[in-house]
Amino acid sequence: MAGDGKLFLAACVQMRSGLDRARNVADALALIDEAAECGAKFIATPEMTNVVDRKGARLLASLPDEDGLEEIAAFAAAAKRHRAWLLIGSVAVKMDAAKSGERAANRSFLFGPGGEISARYDKLHMFDVDLPNGESWKESRLYEAGDTAKMVVTPLAKFGLSICYDVRFPRLYRALSQAGAEVLCVPAAFTRQTGIAHWKTLLTARAIENGAFVVAPAQGGVHEDGRETYGHSMIIGPWGDVLAEADNDAPGIIMAEIDSQAVAEARQRIPNLALERDFEIFIINQ
Repeated sequence: MAGDGKLFLAACVQMRSGLDRARNVADALALIDEAAECGAKFIATPEMTNVVDRKGARLLASLPDEDGLEEIAAFAAAAKRHRAWLLIGSVAVKMDAAKSGERAANRSFLFGPGGEISARYDKLHMFDVDLPNGESWKESRLYEAGDTAKMVVTPLAKFGLSICYDVRFPRLYRALSQAGAEVLCVPAAFTRQTGIAHWKTLLTARAIENGAFVVAPAQGGVHEDGRETYGHSMIIGPWGDVLAEADNDAPGIIMAEIDSQAVAEARQRIPNLALERDFEIFIINQ
């Protein structure tokens, strides 16, 4: 049962996905195989594992809907082959044009050790920002935001799902943790500028304030579409201790041991999840 102190190895796959979906999938599968051969029973890949392309028209022209994504079958087979839980941090999926227009979803898939899809999660918060260095991102122009949070109870642990920019919205992680999540997953493709400034701080804060493990696989480096992502995948413990960290943005894996008993201990020491109170805000104009 989840929460009984069972130990397992978790792995983050760090990537540098480009425009070629088949090549990206092959790169991901090679690193997934490596992690499984090292004993990982939970393996997570980053946001946009299957393609990184900031040109919306080109991306949509290359994408099928979920039923046509060959990578889904490939990842399902990998989970089954290794008898591991496999979180594909996200893939771009074309939406039904009749319902959503010409748009895509930024969608996570969690595969069980039998190769079945155990959960899907669509990114809730769109990265619509204008950064000081001139970078401008408007994800909402291309992607349809999700509207449902997901926590998945497995024999390993209880996993809370999220994607990248979600990490700046602590209410999501609080709700997942109060629902019982022990491992908060944050697959990402953080820009280099925001990654240098905030990546480690945000991930550590989400771990500490919720007494949870954080597993954060990332994209890293300069991509074919011209963007630059930060890398530095991380696994953080519920007391805020960094258990594993990539010290660069190169493709590879990091691994750490997860023990759900550490979550119970952290939440017992600092029981803020249980002691949180509702309140009203009164605005006082002077």
